[in-house]
Amino acid sequence: MSAPNASPDEPRAEPRAEPTRVWLEPGGPVLVEGPVEFVREDGTTVRSDRPVVALCTCRRSRIAPFCDTSHRRRKK
Repeated sequence: MSAPNASPDEPRAEPRAEPTRVWLEPGGPVLVEGPVEFVREDGTTVRSDRPVVALCTCRRSRIAPFCDTSHRRRKK
C-alpha cells in the first residue's frame, strides 16, 4: 500500500521485518515507535530519531506535527 497522494515516481518504502508499533494515548497524542520521518502536506519532511515519537492530534502543539503536551491545558 502506498502513501496517500503519492506520485508514481516516489520511491516506495521497503517492507520491514517487524511492523511499526503505533498506539493512541487516551486524550493525548498518537505514539509511534521511532525513528520517524513525517511528510507534511507541502512535501517537506521532518525527522525524529527518538525511540518513541508523540504526534499531535489536538492541533494545539507549537511544534506540530510533534506533541508538546498542549492537550493537557485543554479546558473541558
